Amino acid sequence: MSKFNQTGQLVLTTTLLLALLAACGPAGETAIPTPPGGDDTGLAQVDSIDIVILESFPVQVHVLTRGTLPDSCTTIDQISKERDGTTFRVTLTTARPAEACAQVLTPFEENIRLDVYGLDAGTYTVDVNGVTGTFTLDVDNVPQEG
Repeated sequence: MSKFNQTGQLVLTTTLLLALLAACGPAGETAIPTPPGGDDTGLAQVDSIDIVILESFPVQVHVLTRGTLPDSCTTIDQISKERDGTTFRVTLTTARPAEACAQVLTPFEENIRLDVYGLDAGTYTVDVNGVTGTFTLDVDNVPQEG
């Protein structure tokens, strides 16, 4: 093979590789580099929640959370819970290594236990990253003295 053919193939291969890499990025956007060794963080995309009240006393409440992560490298990093009156706010944050990763939607499922011991009877709201649901305690959730 002549030097010209080898050089032509190298240029063609390089051009195709650059075109493929450009096609992998978001249209019309420039990727913002992440500092070396750093992780990208964000909120998990929550698609649905199911609130499950276990048949026990005192009652236990779990929130089955389903959603999707933007790629196969992103993971659920932290789950934080707080209660403000009758509303439970649950936040699922994500972490992703700075290296390149396959852009494939990846489903996730988390079973989150809420601290409902000692709550009064009533209706409570659960908000997980903007997806809400409610549950009702028919009686105060404290052991009966007896």
